[in-house]
Order: sequence, then C-alpha cells, then structure tokens
Amino acid sequence: MSLIPATILTGFLGSGKTTLLKRVLTEAHGQKIAVIENEFGEENIDNEILSVNTEEQIIQMSNGCVCCTIREDLRSTLADLAAKRRRGELQFDRVVIETTGLADPGPVAQTFFMDDEIAEAYLLDSVLTLVDAKHASGQLDTRQEARRQVGFADQIFISKSDLVAREEVDALIHRLKHMNPRAPQRTVHFGEVPLAEVFDLKGFNLNAKLDIDPEFLAGDGHGHDHHDHDHDREHGEHCDHPHHHAHDDDVKSFVFRSKRAFNPAKLEDFLGAIVQVYGPKMLRYKGVLYMKGSDRKVVFQGVHQLMGSDLGPRWAPQEEKMSKLVFIGIDLPRDVLEQGLEQCLA
Repeated sequence: MSLIPATILTGFLGSGKTTLLKRVLTEAHGQKIAVIENEFGEENIDNEILSVNTEEQIIQMSNGCVCCTIREDLRSTLADLAAKRRRGELQFDRVVIETTGLADPGPVAQTFFMDDEIAEAYLLDSVLTLVDAKHASGQLDTRQEARRQVGFADQIFISKSDLVAREEVDALIHRLKHMNPRAPQRTVHFGEVPLAEVFDLKGFNLNAKLDIDPEFLAGDGHGHDHHDHDHDREHGEHCDHPHHHAHDDDVKSFVFRSKRAFNPAKLEDFLGAIVQVYGPKMLRYKGVLYMKGSDRKVVFQGVHQLMGSDLGPRWAPQEEKMSKLVFIGIDLPRDVLEQGLEQCLA
C-alpha cells in the first residue's frame, strides 16, 4: 500500500481553518479525506456536515470522508486510522490534521519522522498556515505561537484581506516574507482555495525544488558571493519598505549562498552541533548543497532537531554550482551560523 499523504493545517484562532476545511471536505474532488481535529477547536466542524453524531471517536461523513477528534495523542490516532484502513474498515485517501489555534506545528510535524510505525504508513506533505489579515499584526506582535506557525509554513493563506486596506495587506505580505521566504502566499476569500494549492505540495519532499522568493533574495544584500558582512545584520532593514521597521519579529529567516564547495565532513559536524544547540529554535531549514568531490547536488532539510539529507540530481553541464541554504527560526544567531558555514567551505 502506498503511503498516506498528510497535511497539517494551522493558523491562529479565528483565521478561518474550519472554513477552509469545510470547503475542502464538501468539494466534489472524488477524494476521501480523513480529518483529525484537536477537540478544543474554537469552532467544531461536526454539527454541520457530519451525518451522525456517535460516541465513537471516528465518524464517517455523508460524503465518505472521515472525521476524527484527538482524544489521545496524535500518534495513536494516526496509528489507529492506518490500521483501520489496512483492515478495510475505513476508506480514505489522505489525512488533514487541524491543529488548535494555539498550537506549535513543530511537534506535529516531528511525529511523522520520529515514529517508525507512523513513518511507514504516512508521508507528510506540507504545513499550511492561515493568517487573518485583520488581526495578524496584533497576533504576530504579541503571540509567539502565531509567529512560529508562519515560520513552519510551506504555504501561507491570508484570509479576511477584504476587511483591511490594501496597504495593510501589502505590509503583512512583506512582513511574512521576511519571516518565511520559502512559503508562497495567497489571499483567500471564505476558504475558496484551489485544491492544487492545498494538497500534494511536497513541502517535505527532499528533492522538491528549493523555492525561495527571488525578490527576497534580491533585497537581501546577498546578490553576489555572500561575503559582504558589512550590511545590516537584520537583513532587509535597508529595503524600500519603511513600514517593516516597526516589527522586529523573533521569527526570522536568512539565506546563505556560496559558490565555493563545502567540505562534507566539516559541514556535517557543524550542522550536527548547531542542531544540538539551537534545534528547538530552528523551525524549518532547507538547502541545496554543492559538496566537494560530488557531481550531484545534496538536498537537506530539517524541522527542529531532526535533519535529513539526500542525493539530488546531477549538476547540469552549464549550471553554476552553488550552495543555497535558508534557515527560519527564533532569534537564530545569524553571525554564528554564517561564520560556521564559511569555515566549512573547502
């Protein structure tokens, strides 16, 4: 049996997760979806589209989807669903996990890598984060959970943008891009999102292409071989968006690029050490590496302390060999990381 794709849906209270879910569940896409909900969601999906209300934890919906509330931990819920699917008791094609508005998606994502039984049944596809344009600014200023949710995202959906002025939406887009340049952003109305932007995004696929917003890179002061250490450490402080200055978010991203090859042993030691020290603060990190002695790209990524790497495709004959790494985390010491990475170059 092939692996069951799983999507984590996160976002602060009231950002529209349930609205998006209802849309996905009721759309005629021919897929059977199992939804795992944290019990104490601010608005339960149950009453509107569930055909029956039983005491059992897993409820079959009228359109063949399955809804399940987490009464134990996520791991046992996932294991239970996979076992029922293997035995033919439940039919579903994929799983969506809706976290509570206050949750940090990190531990949810880690469940898919740390537990062998879960890793053998599921494939984590992506983390989707909903951001409420009307309240985002205050939430991002005051709540670290909201900032973490942005840092973890593979795709960001901005809801309620019709309730605020265009300049406010632009400022929010700019702010989110500084926190997480990897995640494409899209404004959505009432959860109306094409399914192609919700499922099969391959955010955790090691060989997926490394998308970092090109505008972000251009404004990053890293246009050339990255050895320009005189620019302001908080990158982006010199771009032409004065409205960004009010926010010094603790969730930040930075990109390291170099045309010199890495020494594989040195880099492995350094990354191992960094993850031990800063792992809890490292939300997502990902890169394509140019390694000495290898004619293939090395693709690596991580969530908190968990890191994996894989041999990617060969460098094309005309392609410029270059390492590109993006780190997204909480108060990461950029200078320590940059200097350490520099010292790993061959």
